[in-house]
Order: sequence, then structure tokens, then C-alpha cells
Amino acid sequence: QAQLVESGGGLVQPGGSLRLSCATAGRISSINAMGWYRQAAGKQRELVASITIGGRTNYADSVKGRFTISRDFAKNSVYLQMNSLKPEDTAVYYCNTNPPSWGYWGQGTQVTVSS
Repeated sequence: QAQLVESGGGLVQPGGSLRLSCATAGRISSINAMGWYRQAAGKQRELVASITIGGRTNYADSVKGRFTISRDFAKNSVYLQMNSLKPEDTAVYYCNTNPPSWGYWGQGTQVTVSS
């Protein structure tokens, strides 16, 4: 059984928005700092947004001001609101703990930004 399941990806035009969701098994997202990661074709996976238990957030410079990470303890879920999307945001997006736990990598959700 997958521990973390990402959803919400899709094809969107430049300037558009998407909201990614990450449903976590048990209390994974309630007892850990969480992060959203992405991996573009031919590139290494990178952390784009993180949130602590206390709600402090941090963003990669490339998405700062456009992406917002949030969490819902009651739903054991983490979200990534992505606005003003650019073609360079195209990637597979994953959620995981921060720092990441090897056993929690899921299938991810594909985000494609293209006209």
C-alpha cells in the first residue's frame, strides 16, 4: 500500500494554475516536516517547497511567489497551489517528508506546462 499518493497534475497553458494534493497514510504528514519535490526529464529531483510541523514554509527561488504549500492535519494531506505556471515548471511532482524518506517515494503526478 502506497504511503503517499499524489494527484492533481495535468496539462496547463503558461500562466495557468494547478493544485496538487498528497494524501498520506496514517499520520505521516502530521508528525513530519513535508516537502514537494519535482524531477524534470534529464534532471535531478529537487525540493521546491517545504512546510514544518509548525507551519513554517520555504520555497526554491524558482517558484517563490508563485507556489504555496499547505497542509491539513485532519485530512493527513499536503497541498501545492501552483500559479503563474511556466514551461520550465514541467516535471513529475512528488511529495515526501523533508528530508525525504526513501520508502515513501510514490508515483508522482505529471505537470506539463505548454501552449
